[in-house]
Amino acid sequence: MAEARDDREAKEDAMRLSEAEIAVHWKEESYFYPNARFIGQANLTDPSVTERFAEKNFPECFREYADLLTWDKYWTTTLDTSKAPFWKWFVGGRLNVAYNCVDRHLGKYGNKAAIVYVPEPEDEAGQTITYNELYHRVNEVAAVLRDFAGLRTGDRVTIHMPMVPELPITMLACARLGVIHSVVFGGFSGEACGARIVDSGSRVLISMDGYYRSGKVIDHKANADIAVAKAESEGQKVEKVLVWRRFPDRSASPTPMVEGRDFVVNDLLKPHRGAIVPPVSMPAEAPLFLMYTSGSTGKPKGCQHSTGGYLSYVAGTSRFIQDIHPTDVYWCMADIGWITGHSYIVYGPLALAATTVMYEGVPTYPDAGRPWRIAVRLGVNIFHTSPTAIRMLRKVGPDEPKKYPLNFKCMTTVGEPIEPEAWRWYYENVGKGQAAVTDTWWQTETGGFVCSTKPALDPMKPGSAGPPMPGIYPIIYDEEGKEIPAGSGKAGNICIRNPWPGIMQTIWGDPDRFVKNYYGKYNRNPTSQDWRDWPYFAGDGATWAPDGYIRILGRVDDVINVAGHRLGTKELESACLTVPEIAEAAVVPIVDAERGRVPEVYVSLKPGMSADGVPEKVSKAIETTIGKIARPRVVRIVPDMPKTRSGKIMRRVLASISNQMDYGDITTLSNPEVVEQIRVSVQGKEKVATKAGPDDIKRFGETT
Repeated sequence: MAEARDDREAKEDAMRLSEAEIAVHWKEESYFYPNARFIGQANLTDPSVTERFAEKNFPECFREYADLLTWDKYWTTTLDTSKAPFWKWFVGGRLNVAYNCVDRHLGKYGNKAAIVYVPEPEDEAGQTITYNELYHRVNEVAAVLRDFAGLRTGDRVTIHMPMVPELPITMLACARLGVIHSVVFGGFSGEACGARIVDSGSRVLISMDGYYRSGKVIDHKANADIAVAKAESEGQKVEKVLVWRRFPDRSASPTPMVEGRDFVVNDLLKPHRGAIVPPVSMPAEAPLFLMYTSGSTGKPKGCQHSTGGYLSYVAGTSRFIQDIHPTDVYWCMADIGWITGHSYIVYGPLALAATTVMYEGVPTYPDAGRPWRIAVRLGVNIFHTSPTAIRMLRKVGPDEPKKYPLNFKCMTTVGEPIEPEAWRWYYENVGKGQAAVTDTWWQTETGGFVCSTKPALDPMKPGSAGPPMPGIYPIIYDEEGKEIPAGSGKAGNICIRNPWPGIMQTIWGDPDRFVKNYYGKYNRNPTSQDWRDWPYFAGDGATWAPDGYIRILGRVDDVINVAGHRLGTKELESACLTVPEIAEAAVVPIVDAERGRVPEVYVSLKPGMSADGVPEKVSKAIETTIGKIARPRVVRIVPDMPKTRSGKIMRRVLASISNQMDYGDITTLSNPEVVEQIRVSVQGKEKVATKAGPDDIKRFGETT
């Protein structure tokens, strides 16, 4: 009894700490070491890299990454801080991303596979696209975009496509022209796509008629119509919709084409066969793409990434952290609609002349052995996935990897913190105890890895991302800006003290929001041009062990990470409010063994409204507005929301109740009596023992 009371009191004390000082309850794990065979072939084995990328050599140390690329014109200034924090990297330099990812490899690797595509149906033939073939296909699509769609350098184009080879081909065609692409995750709804069209000012939408998902053909063309209608309702006219065809001889969608607006790309390509479009030489600081990530204010943020800085960073991290060689067959089991797919399916691997694998469908379809059959058949030796996928594969097929002669030399995990137990299954069962595992931490905004072990130099530690990347200088602050030192046993807000080439340039169309969100919290001098005065606020909680390894807790704001997909609660709550009966809505993260976190929705009704059918309406509204990935676990109807005296809904209290925790001190609320009513409806009359720690509430955000 005494031990239980002590444990409960410790957790209650932790709940009273500020968001930046969550108590740490786990033990440090043992080290695992890379084997000699891996070290012998690794790209990065020189321990002097730490010295070369030390702060005294910043920013010139990043020349090592930039020198992996082919430049039309070498840069004159490595880092320009004159308009801090709008950093400019490799100023004066010029290059083209498509040239670096395709053209320059033709002489030596032209006949080598660039992209290997695996469709979801196992009886359907895949595609192996060599660098020569990729070159011709990218040029032909670029000709269509330039000559038919009228796209020019600096224009924006929205791409809403599934995991098919036409997606990276389209991206590279845009990069060839200097057109800024905005790829929207294929699983997002048409309305979500339309909102991003509006924000980016795209006048061309590139989509697909359909694709396979869990054995069924999804009508994706219908989303294009919804997206265009949504955009036009907000004043952004889409002039052309270019639709790729999933099947060569027929449409995969029953949704009709709109005459004069919709065009089948496969048909448009015919007069452009064999076309060659010279790559446009772009300034290093020119925008390459926009990647929209959900924001806590409800409006998605268009993270703008550069040409030279971004490509150099993803090439360098792909080479040194994922150990990619041109001879490797590399499979990142992510979606190109997220930053992981941009950086580590398309741009990073192709810049290094690697073979990158794409899979169309669900990794557990038709069974849990599918990923391992693909890996063995294609000879994959580098594997990259998320903790969500690892947990799922471990749950539905824990012994499946043992049935296949997997031969991974290294493996990456990305997207959220991975529990030590899941890490060990990944290492022992998938990696056969031989693969080096890199547990990376980064974000949409960072462009590439910012924390990871160097696989041939640093030992692995389950649950810990590892030390900072070379050239990355983090610090952990409390809410008042005081440093939380390593080994303190406390977690705080992790920040990065310096800029790096992969960092986003700005939020598209909203520079003030960019400064406020990422630099305002700990900025020392708003007029300073010294990068030391502008710590980047990642919005993640973390703790720093005495050995220099960093453990990421997750978001400290109200963004929920669902199976590696970052969803803003404000977006979900806004969707709830489209239901006529709803007066207020609050979305909180719930710990889930398979997906990490799932949303749970609380709603209160307008006076006189019936509750009949409301939960179903709310779920439908969220699916329509955001997508099925955002479907709530449960919708709870409550008499009122717990609120502060200023009217702010206390989501922390709701999250504690849903996660079977004690909700803590509520004496400052304007309506504390409603909290116990909600608790009884969720937990029952008897108060339950705490099942989740306070850090579980905070560990729900996307870290990529």
